[in-house]
Amino acid sequence: MSAFFPCLWFDGVAEEAATFYAGLLPDSHVDKVWRSPAETPSGPAGMVLTVDFTIAGQRVQGLNGGPGFVFNEAVSFVIDCADQDEVDRLWEALTADGGEPGPCGWLKDRFGVSWQITPHRLEELLDDPDPERARRAMEAMLTMGKLDVAALERAADGA
Repeated sequence: MSAFFPCLWFDGVAEEAATFYAGLLPDSHVDKVWRSPAETPSGPAGMVLTVDFTIAGQRVQGLNGGPGFVFNEAVSFVIDCADQDEVDRLWEALTADGGEPGPCGWLKDRFGVSWQITPHRLEELLDDPDPERARRAMEAMLTMGKLDVAALERAADGA
């Protein structure tokens, strides 16, 4: 059976990144660390070449490919958060130790990977049958870094 999963290119920190990500969400874990059986352009025999890990049930692979490529915002991971507490916890964890907050719920973690930390309530507000409520929520979201559910709701209500 075929499988589909993302592979993230790191410069020597795939195992560290996998371990960090595996601690963020339930049903997340490091599955296998593969060491190179031969010297490669990215390092010597015996180095960690790939790391298979799972984030919230989704298989991911980290590759220590060297400095040739870096992450950018063209690809990001989205976490649909249950509530503000989860938004706050993940935002703090992912921006710690060199991560960078961004606009509209986006951030980069210390490895350079882009994430969207989005409360589920935002989707509900943007899908409101009243287009004015949805517009006000959207306009409020566009002014935020980390998303604030209570502020989004106040904006939607016109408060």
